[in-house]
Amino acid sequence: MAASDPATVAEFRHKWGLDLPIWNRYWIFLRGLFHGDLGTSIVSRRPVMDDIREYAPATVELASTAFLLSLLVGLPLGVVAAVRRDSWIDNLARVVSLVGVSAPTFWLAFIMLAIFYGWLDLAPGPGQLDPVSFPPDRMTGLLLLDTLLAQDWETLHDAAAHLVLPSVVLASATLGLITRTTRAAMLEALSQDYVRVARAKGLRRRVIVLGHAAPNAMLPVVTLGGLAYANLLSGAVLTETVFSWPGLGRYTYQSAVALDFPAIMGITLIVAVVFVLVNILVDLSYALLDPRVVKA
Repeated sequence: MAASDPATVAEFRHKWGLDLPIWNRYWIFLRGLFHGDLGTSIVSRRPVMDDIREYAPATVELASTAFLLSLLVGLPLGVVAAVRRDSWIDNLARVVSLVGVSAPTFWLAFIMLAIFYGWLDLAPGPGQLDPVSFPPDRMTGLLLLDTLLAQDWETLHDAAAHLVLPSVVLASATLGLITRTTRAAMLEALSQDYVRVARAKGLRRRVIVLGHAAPNAMLPVVTLGGLAYANLLSGAVLTETVFSWPGLGRYTYQSAVALDFPAIMGITLIVAVVFVLVNILVDLSYALLDPRVVKA
């Protein structure tokens, strides 16, 4: 392979500030950061912040759907598994948790595509829309919401169908964690003295489980759920790459392959901000679930 022209290399290093001392480069980065400037992408030749604004809505849509699916399935399954310990549904919850946590995301994504798209032809292929479909005018960036606001029902159905497989794959690991954590927290809550007193008073099982045990078991679930949602927002690289989903995960992968360091630094910063904000919201939610946290 022929060596690069030294003049071209020097010009590139000067253009991107690589010939400056590291403290100077860091100061330039901080100065731009205070003005909302994360630099310019080497690949797209656009400001990194513009790229993030373009790709973030697709990731938010996918991660939120996956997280909602995890909650709708994981919370009831964990509660019922704890109430009916060692029953068939408890064994089912253990299997779901084990498979969800253990199965590699890329493997599960390929299996889902091979079965439901390639073999059974029940689901559409990768991407957000079919090639013959056209998205509506961009208003919020969230495709489902934009098609709903535009009252484009055919495109809405197409977008929802494309969202099913990647959201199920992305939700698999989070579903297993939420189910397992909910089950463990409920088992601990059901063994407490206040539950025994409630049973001695003759309260119905539903009142004891939903009114006494479940609220006290939600603190660890909320903690895990917040971190899980932040992970979904920042860690959907493999899922988005396999399903050709135009989100931050795929953008991160393409930036890493192309050694687009301004984009990588910008995405890393956004991920850090997301984790900080989610942790703050989780801490604030403790006061709603347990008023004793505020008094402490």
